[in-house]
Amino acid sequence: MVSAAEQLASNLNFGAFAKAEDLKRRIWFTLGALLVYRFGTFIPLPGISIDAFKAVFAQQSSGILGMVNMFAGGAVERMAIFALNIMPYISASIIMQLMTSVSPQLEALKKEGESGRKQINQYTRYLTVILAAFQAYGIAIGLEGSRGSAGAVVPDPGWFFRMSTVITMVGGTMFLMWLGEQITQRGVGNGISLIIFAGIVAGLPSAIIGLFEMARNGSLNTALLFALLLMMLAVVAAIVFMERAQRRLLIQYPKRQVGNRMFQGDASHLPLKLNSAGVIPPIFASSLLLLPITAAQFMSQGGQMGGGEWFNTVVAALGRGQPAHIIVYILLIVFFAFFYTAVVFNPKDTADNLRKYGGFLPGIRPGEKTAEYIDYVLTRITVVGAIYLAVVCVLPELLIAYAAVPFYFGGTSLLIAVSVTMDTVAQIQSHLLAHQYEGLIKKAKLRGATSNKGRR
Repeated sequence: MVSAAEQLASNLNFGAFAKAEDLKRRIWFTLGALLVYRFGTFIPLPGISIDAFKAVFAQQSSGILGMVNMFAGGAVERMAIFALNIMPYISASIIMQLMTSVSPQLEALKKEGESGRKQINQYTRYLTVILAAFQAYGIAIGLEGSRGSAGAVVPDPGWFFRMSTVITMVGGTMFLMWLGEQITQRGVGNGISLIIFAGIVAGLPSAIIGLFEMARNGSLNTALLFALLLMMLAVVAAIVFMERAQRRLLIQYPKRQVGNRMFQGDASHLPLKLNSAGVIPPIFASSLLLLPITAAQFMSQGGQMGGGEWFNTVVAALGRGQPAHIIVYILLIVFFAFFYTAVVFNPKDTADNLRKYGGFLPGIRPGEKTAEYIDYVLTRITVVGAIYLAVVCVLPELLIAYAAVPFYFGGTSLLIAVSVTMDTVAQIQSHLLAHQYEGLIKKAKLRGATSNKGRR
């Protein structure tokens, strides 16, 4: 089997890359757009005290704010205009995908083609504005009730601060959504994914420098440092292998006669990904698990009463590093892996499409039996995919909680970073391949024109 590195080296032709002017323009546009995004993560919200908020954030960094801050490239820690990042749009997209599977109207709209897709995208934008407005208003209320060692976070609270915060943060989210669409159309890769990717890797250099500084000061063993770096490389290699892993079902097509000619039956494969749910299960699991902890922290910061003794007990049991936290985290990842796989892949529709085009699985009757067999295979490989997601996401938690290892990349962020890199490299390869085909077509036309002149 050819390794990923060998395949990448064989597919990337640097000579062709130097001649692909359109690809270079797309790459420069992508880098420029990401630079604009990074600049916006350093512009703070108006009306807040940065020093006071830093003290408050330091107390809540272990909750959901810490995870969102990593995705936002430090914008939450600085409470910048891009603090919400692109998360409301992702949440709206996931909700719309779930709605299309339960709503007959949206499902019919999805099957209408390009016009239906545009309409669903418009609904997604409207839902993004609503979600971002609710989240921004909640953040404004939380900021007004927060007080750090340097004083109140909001020196002048009131409706003016709340409305300005909502308008600023919603505007920042909508600008990032527009910027992501521009990257997708005029750049390289998926714009939304690249924005999240840029936020995650923005803190990687400082984290690596911090590790070496700890090793230099003696607070971290040098052998442990290199073991940690090797383990990160091993986890990245495992993610690449598992994300590319597929179970291919053989599909055969019968012989067919066109006019007086008989064509032999073709054979192809139906690829079933080992991890069809992608990074959705860890994101949902992390958000649900850290939500009660963050709610308790906000209530304590706002001076409000807690939710009772039972609530405090549950919050303490679900704290990061606790056994209950690890167990519930694994169960949520497994649940969402199966749930989202069922949403994005419908075995019955696949079986109907195969029967419509005359394809069949050898030894399986078309129709209902084919759908049952595909569902059986998909369930088995989803078990492996769910276990893989759970191991990758829980391993950093165990290292941080029990081994006191400063592991920067969490499971979710590492999955996103590796997956986006693989998708972007694949798109660059496709652009290079298209450029090579264009060069061959131009040469063929030039040779044809030269031969025609010679004949004349």
